[in-house]
Amino acid sequence: MIFNYTFGLQKINTENIKVNRREAVRGIILYNDKILMVHSNKGDYKFPGGGVNIRESHEEALAREIREETGYIMDEVVNKIGMVIQRNVDKYETDYIFEMTSHYYLCKVTDRQVSQQLDDYEKELDFCPMWINIDKAISSNEEILRNGEDINSWVYRETKVLKALRDWYGERSNVTDQNRGK
Repeated sequence: MIFNYTFGLQKINTENIKVNRREAVRGIILYNDKILMVHSNKGDYKFPGGGVNIRESHEEALAREIREETGYIMDEVVNKIGMVIQRNVDKYETDYIFEMTSHYYLCKVTDRQVSQQLDDYEKELDFCPMWINIDKAISSNEEILRNGEDINSWVYRETKVLKALRDWYGERSNVTDQNRGK
């Protein structure tokens, strides 16, 4: 794996604390020196992805989430390249910790694009798929982290992952051209 981060509470004793866990998948799709991100009306960029449903494989969840948030059809999961665990005091349940584990996968999509199928909160945030240069996505997210008051919860996580990808891909050539089907 390229990265493996833990944010928030580093270690917890699960004997004394109740934990609400959520598993999520996030697609990393690169083509012609650009990355497919989801842009919100707050100006930030996030990877397409979301929660894994009960009895749903990571691959099935990736295909569904990429299609819903971007309209692109996933062609292939190439490999898992990272993981982020976030642990915080649960906002909704007293005496609970909320732990979200996000699995990041390098994916390929087809050229075919269908209509987005956004959840209500995604519609409110005006989710829009965009092919963007990694440095521009990082710069936009960093600006929001510096100046924003109403920041989407994923901005710090996604910025950290974007930086890890930039560093890793900076060492390779022609990798980005291989991740979008024709």
